Amino acid sequence: MQSTNMQPLTGKELEYIVDSISNEELLLKQCAATAASIQHPAIQQACLQFARTHEHHLNLLSNALQQHQQLAPMQPQQ
Repeated sequence: MQSTNMQPLTGKELEYIVDSISNEELLLKQCAATAASIQHPAIQQACLQFARTHEHHLNLLSNALQQHQQLAPMQPQQ
């Protein structure tokens, strides 16, 4: 995605992304912890796949924030 075509994110959008990152981190940790405690191989694999999915979402959200960091205003908006 080209950053030259992007518009700066609003404060509300940034808050939503930060909340989503926090939720994805929590889900990733829960899936990893559950996978570590499960004895059934199929369920363990499912939990590990869910953990990878949440890690992917976390990376996408973090990359979105980094791409928009250059567009962010230097002064707080009112």
